[in-house]
Amino acid sequence: MSDVVALGEVMLRFDPGEGRIRTARTFQVWEGGGEYNVVRGLRRCFGLRTAVVTALADNQVGRLVEDLILQGGVDTSLIRWVPDDGIGRTARNGLNFVERGYGIRGAVGVSDRANTAVSQLRKGDVDWDAVFAPGSTGPRWFHTGGVFAGLSDTTVDVADEAMAAARRQGVTVSYDPNYRPSLWAGRGGADAAREVDLRLARHADVVVGALGLAGQYPGAVRVAADEVRDALAEVAALLPRAEVLATTLRGVPSAGVNDWSSAAWSPRTGFVRGPELPGLHVLDRIGSGDGFAAGLIYALLTLGGGEAGPAVPAAPVADLDTAGLSRALAYGTAHGALTMTTPGDVSMASLAEVEALMAGGSAAVRR
Repeated sequence: MSDVVALGEVMLRFDPGEGRIRTARTFQVWEGGGEYNVVRGLRRCFGLRTAVVTALADNQVGRLVEDLILQGGVDTSLIRWVPDDGIGRTARNGLNFVERGYGIRGAVGVSDRANTAVSQLRKGDVDWDAVFAPGSTGPRWFHTGGVFAGLSDTTVDVADEAMAAARRQGVTVSYDPNYRPSLWAGRGGADAAREVDLRLARHADVVVGALGLAGQYPGAVRVAADEVRDALAEVAALLPRAEVLATTLRGVPSAGVNDWSSAAWSPRTGFVRGPELPGLHVLDRIGSGDGFAAGLIYALLTLGGGEAGPAVPAAPVADLDTAGLSRALAYGTAHGALTMTTPGDVSMASLAEVEALMAGGSAAVRR
């Protein structure tokens, strides 16, 4: 029984803390992955039941990833376990080395994820009609993104198959382009990534990180604050079925201080601005966009149910108005901001902390 299911890779993140990857002698280990981080936040911060569809090599490293997922409260029953050959020749588990950055030195990510078990998933490997079976136990929301789709030539088809199955069963679908140049190097680059993003985003009711689809290819345009409205309108023209296009807005004076905000568009509300948090002090920015997505999804799933639910049973974006979209942006912006105040990819925030920040709470000591 899950409210939200995600499809994506879950890697081990190796964190050198305040140091550098190339000079580290010790690392702290976290789990993380663009799509997984969303359902982890929805479970631990917002209390929804969530599951992740992924694949892991069945060895001690894979079981460590599983243990970390279990600690996050995410259902592991949909993990596909691939036999281990002893050295990872045929399948392995992904590793991600990440520096947080400091001051003028930006964050750095070095992923080691080629030939992972999840990158070898193929169309037909997962019974999606069973995953999205209608009824009281079936999920109401499905999330995936461009990180998973970019892992290999086969994962694109898996994502397409999953999103189409979710739509057939009336499950709300969200997609985050989340462009990673390293995933597309030697495979067509940004042009190929855009082709995949447009193919998959056309299945989505909600697109998070929608500014990633503006311009001729990912990263082609740097959208200024006064251009966001027009950029989202441009994306809306490409995705006529989309019910919500949402994005974070970030200025980066330094690695440790960011200006943080958000915006969204829907056909019923038009353009809506989210709250602004200028001069936000950042410990670790990795995963903040996923934190935003988790807060946004939570709010859309609890439309009409008060600040903490109960969630509406179906079509959470069908009757969205300006107040509802503003509320969703507020939850997303606050949760994303709090995600940046702790180390690791995943959120350590509570719902009470999110709502206190939304209400203008301070950083004063609470006793």
